[in-house]
Formats: sequence, structure tokens, C-alpha cells
Amino acid sequence: MRPVSATASIDVPRERLFDVLVDLAVRPSFMDHLVSDYRLERIESRGVGAAARFRLRESGGWMDTQIEAAERPRLVREQGRGGRLNRVPVFTVWELAEGPSPQSTELTVTFWTEPQHPADRVRELFGSSRHFAAGWRKSLHRLRDLIEGGEPLERVGVAGGDRLPALVH
Repeated sequence: MRPVSATASIDVPRERLFDVLVDLAVRPSFMDHLVSDYRLERIESRGVGAAARFRLRESGGWMDTQIEAAERPRLVREQGRGGRLNRVPVFTVWELAEGPSPQSTELTVTFWTEPQHPADRVRELFGSSRHFAAGWRKSLHRLRDLIEGGEPLERVGVAGGDRLPALVH
């Protein structure tokens, strides 16, 4: 699929927005209309190496993503796989630029796939570029509403990952 992008102006500083985007545990709070069965792949959900696996609501297929670069406060780059047999490379790039005021950010997300197998290329001809474009726009609007509203973002946990250490007497 060719790259699809969405952009939104969000009235929060870039650093605060960057902290939200680099934490995969909060993604379902603004992307649950696109994904379901969201699972963290590592206990540490923030920063380079953090990974998640989820099901796409439209197709029911599984996809995964991993943060491969996080350049504070301007860029988060992810790479993953999806499609049949998890063989289609998937890329997501979040770019944060200064807005018109120091307390605002222009956020752009770009998503694309690079199918190698002929069957995957044919499947993407009938694919969902428009669906993904609309879904990303809705995600950015939901993120803007949540973060500007100051509401705490709901987090996904890892089973057994948030245990307290045992007290030894």
C-alpha cells in the first residue's frame, strides 16, 4: 500500500505528545476503532524496542509493530509485519513539528506496507488505503481530544508484568 498520512494540530507541547506516542501501552485508548486484541510484546512499553501485536478490525488479520527509533521530541519510527503469514513489512512514522505557539504541535502520522509476494500485492490492490487514511484521521482527532482534555490515558498491561516485589521479613 502506498503511504497514507493524516495530520492534526494538538494544543500540547511536543515533549508531552512525544511521551504519549512513544508508549505503546496507551495506543488502544485512541486507536481501538482500528485495532482489537491489543497485546504488548514486552513488559517495557516505552521507547526503542517496545512492541505490540494486535488484530485489524477491518480484516481480522494480525499485525505487529516495534519502535525502532525515537528521536525526542520530533520523531517516532515503527516497523512491523502483517498480512498473510505475517510476511508483509509494515511501517509507521510519527512526526512532531512545532505548532504556531510553543504550546502546540503539528502531528503527522504516515503508514505504509511493502508487500513482496505477488499474492500480497494483488490483495492490496483491492485493499483499504481509504479505510486506513480515514482511520488514522480519526485516531489523531481522538488523541487530540483525550490529551487536550487532560484525561488520563487508559493503559494496557502485560500479564504478570506489574507485580510488586515480595516482602521478605
